[in-house]
Order: sequence, then structure tokens, then C-alpha cells
Amino acid sequence: MEEPATKTKRKPVSDRRKDLRKALWPEVEEGQLWLRGQRVGFTTVPRTMPLIGQVLDQISGKGFPLFSTYLTLWCWVYDEGIVEIRNPRELAHEAGFGGPRAEATWRSRMRRLEDLGFIKTKPGLAGDFQYVLLLNPLRRIKAIYDEERPKDFLYNALLGRLAQVGADDFDL
Repeated sequence: MEEPATKTKRKPVSDRRKDLRKALWPEVEEGQLWLRGQRVGFTTVPRTMPLIGQVLDQISGKGFPLFSTYLTLWCWVYDEGIVEIRNPRELAHEAGFGGPRAEATWRSRMRRLEDLGFIKTKPGLAGDFQYVLLLNPLRRIKAIYDEERPKDFLYNALLGRLAQVGADDFDL
């Protein structure tokens, strides 16, 4: 009688991806990559962020895109969920606004994000938006669609992506 085959332990996913990277790009050395574990200046970004951005721009209305402003806030936030803005011009520039109306445009986008319930703000010496609290965007999107909007292709795409990444923000 044959011996039963023993299961071999699978490599962790990260090791399998490294092996794939090395097989596909053997000429690329690790020093050429921007690896989060070896560099500083990173933040955690939800895997659903591209879809969150599309929803933000859609619900905000034509000619009033919000995603560049929101993404800039996300890139400034730490794990506590709060952003302290000491130089609004800097965030306006990072969000893509230039010229004499840069800060005014940025402030209008910030107000819209707050009106839609994606952020909460408190004033300080640097202006009306010195302290910004980023709320869970997925929960806010779900509430907006449950209360105000018919579920459309973007909502369905987001729902599918949430299932792919195992996020439970929609309580599926």
C-alpha cells in the first residue's frame, strides 16, 4: 500500500508575490522598488479608494470634483483619523489647485466634503479647517445610497470590491 501524500506547507502570499516578481522582472533589484516596509512616509489606503473617489466625484455634482481634496487629506492623516492643517495653501496645492483662487477652491471642496458627511472640522488659528476628522468613507457612501440615491453601477462595483477584499463596512 502506498504512503499517503503529505501536504506541503504553502508559502505565505507575500513570498509567492516576491517569487513572481523575481520571475517576471529578474533584472530589477529590490533597491529599485518603493517598498513600504523599507521606506518611511507611507499611509494606509483602502483598496477601495479608487472607487471611493469615483463615488465622491459623482455625488458631488458636475464641475465640483472632490477626490483630489479627499485623497490629499488621506495622505496627511495618521492612524488616529485626524489631520492638523497649519498651512491651507499647501493642501490646496497638493490637491491640484493653483493660482489666486487656489485656497478658495480648496475651502469650497472641504465644505462640500463636510456637508456630505465625509469629514468633520474644527477651526483654529490657521483657519476654519485646521482640525479635520476623517470618517469612514464606506459607511457614509452606504448611508447616502440607502437614503438618497438609487444603487447604480458604481455602488455595485464598490460592493463587489468590498467582497473581494473582505471588508465588512457594508455589513454584507
